[in-house]
Amino acid sequence: MTDTAVLQERIRALLKERNAVLLAHYYQRDEIQEIADFLGDSLALSIEAAKTKAEVLVFAGVHFMAESASILSPGKTVLLPRLEAGCPLADMITAERLATARREDPEAVVVTYINSSAAIKALSDLCCTSANALKVVNSVEEGRRILMVPDGNLARYTASRAGREVTPWPGYCPVHHNLTAVQVEKVKADHPGAPFAAHPECRAEVLALADFVGSTTAILAYAERSDAPEVIIGTEIGIMCQLKKRAPGKNFIPASEGLVCETMKLITLEDILASLTEMKHVVKVPEEVRIPAKKALDRMLALA
Repeated sequence: MTDTAVLQERIRALLKERNAVLLAHYYQRDEIQEIADFLGDSLALSIEAAKTKAEVLVFAGVHFMAESASILSPGKTVLLPRLEAGCPLADMITAERLATARREDPEAVVVTYINSSAAIKALSDLCCTSANALKVVNSVEEGRRILMVPDGNLARYTASRAGREVTPWPGYCPVHHNLTAVQVEKVKADHPGAPFAAHPECRAEVLALADFVGSTTAILAYAERSDAPEVIIGTEIGIMCQLKKRAPGKNFIPASEGLVCETMKLITLEDILASLTEMKHVVKVPEEVRIPAKKALDRMLALA
């Protein structure tokens, strides 16, 4: 048995002993995805975890994801194996800056992307995901100004689809934002006929080249059902693990080898084992933040 297999076996045994479940985002390391109880996008993971009878939620993701789990499951213990696993996009807005923006335009409706801290969600009117951003924006009363935070690319893409005026926050996901149209055009030239699926966190000029634009989960579904033998993937390369499992006969090409989220890759099997063994790195959102943050999430979920 390999060292990796031994670690995986020890983690699975300890999860059972602790009445715990392992949640893993699609961008996590392959060996972590392989043993996860739940695998998916950030919010979907937290929603599924809230339905379980597990007492402990181990989140292989980044800090805002663990916070979302704490918001939806306040009675459960949420562990983040590496506390420094953060999100550069989420860090591009602070509660102080958003509070100032709200004071400057108190009539604006604040729509906050799920990729944000609990403190930001608590100051928001509605949350959204990359999958439902259009529905959320269209739910806002006509004539109301909309401030969308923190991802400017997602805000601009949503505004273009909704035909609504949306003020974008000047934030971005470095992984998706750094993908250029030149890079995509080169890969498309190298693989003629291969459709290009892109995440809406990409730049507008990159999205203009896409045959499909959608969330990570939507990209997985699109690539799996496509008749094309090759698909160019414009999101973090961790998704390749599931793509290869779901459609082993196809060739999936990253739009750039630079589509790697370093903070998503921080967590290792050793970290998960240590976190479970010592029950360390608990993420707990205080009630004064959790309650208003949950209201913003609930308003979004009510639109489903």
